[in-house]
Amino acid sequence: MEAPAAPHNPAEPAESLAPPEPSVAGISTEITVNSPDQMRELGRRLAKLLRAGDLVMLTGELGAGKTTLTRGLGEGLGVRGAVTSPTFVIARVHPSLGDGPPLVHVDAYRLGGGLDEMEDLDLDVSLSDSVIVVEWGEGKVEELTDDRLHVLIHRAVGDTTDEVRHVTLTGVGERWATVDLDVLSA
Repeated sequence: MEAPAAPHNPAEPAESLAPPEPSVAGISTEITVNSPDQMRELGRRLAKLLRAGDLVMLTGELGAGKTTLTRGLGEGLGVRGAVTSPTFVIARVHPSLGDGPPLVHVDAYRLGGGLDEMEDLDLDVSLSDSVIVVEWGEGKVEELTDDRLHVLIHRAVGDTTDEVRHVTLTGVGERWATVDLDVLSA
């Protein structure tokens, strides 16, 4: 039998019950994705919300779907070249085939930490003109800009053939304060 939950003491601050401040924690939405095709489609829909200067950080286990989502972003942005994992080259630039921004796809997995190694990639130079997507960027690229979209992809781990992914998108900063991320679940 489960123990009853501890009652809330009204004398204690209810910080954990209050919604986070948009400028600090961001605006979030959660989406369940049931297949790689749906993950790509999520990327195509997300591309419609992106513009030059956007930083998208992707976090998730190996095989969670970060590159699949980025492939959909590339399709939605209309960029040149097949979007594949840049693990061994660290970063790939996919120029736009039209008048949209290029996509800079970075895999920060092998980079030690902090902005020091990231500075060698000159992402701050590309940021204003491009959409930059960084896999494994948490704790490494936040200092590039106050405005970013953090995409957390959670999948079941272990010996499973489960294709279900739970995707949490959190927009941080003024850029994302008025963007309706809920349109992505439509």
